[in-house]
Amino acid sequence: LDDVLDAVYDAAGVVREAVAAAVLALAGSDRDENRRTFEHWATLHELTDRFRVVHDALPVLAAGSDEGWGIALIAGTGSLAFGQDRDGRTVRSGGWGHLFGDEGSGYAIAQAALRAAAQSADGRGPETQLLDALLKRLELEKPGDLIPAVYEMANDRAAVAALAQLVTEVSAMGDPVAQQIIDQAAEDLATMVTAVAAQLEFVDRRFPLALAGGILLGNPQLNEALRAKLSARGLQPEPITDVHDPVVGALRLARQLVPIGVGRAD
Repeated sequence: LDDVLDAVYDAAGVVREAVAAAVLALAGSDRDENRRTFEHWATLHELTDRFRVVHDALPVLAAGSDEGWGIALIAGTGSLAFGQDRDGRTVRSGGWGHLFGDEGSGYAIAQAALRAAAQSADGRGPETQLLDALLKRLELEKPGDLIPAVYEMANDRAAVAALAQLVTEVSAMGDPVAQQIIDQAAEDLATMVTAVAAQLEFVDRRFPLALAGGILLGNPQLNEALRAKLSARGLQPEPITDVHDPVVGALRLARQLVPIGVGRAD
């Protein structure tokens, strides 16, 4: 983080010094032990007197909802739905990690593709172009080569999740197995949003929905399928905003920490 700060100040062309306020949005920072570590770091480096650590979904919501309430859905390497009502009550669904969660994420889509390819190679499942696509992408000669190649990638979740792009490409070619994987991902993400909406009592009224994450924003088919499934469930997300730069939300949250007249416009 200290290196990142140096890079930010250099990019802005200013000398590093204390700022009026700072919001650090990091995955897992809503856990007390993690938050205390970051707060100690900020104090030690005299970052600011007005400092807040939040999880990474809050700035997505802040960037995608002018009033700061609604639901944020993130689907990248992992997945998470987070909601906040007008009274500040918060609810989350998903975000359990790749071992027993992250449904609808890039990792989950890639995992489903690998499983389908293996079953196709064995004759246990339907034929799918995913098998040849995976072999080509990983520069492998035969299906059995997937075993060492994939397990070598096992500790790099982002590298595994990047294979989800193949599912998008193969699905666009009309492959029914790939299409089913995309449809299931959309169903899983819609279930997360529905769970949050139900607990915040958004089901029978309109609510802002902010979408973020490479797998969701970079996959029109998944994005469209998600919207259709939310509509079929009777949900009324409006407006729906694609958040390509969540840092805008972090800046909005930071401005809220600064009293009017102290380094900010009214």
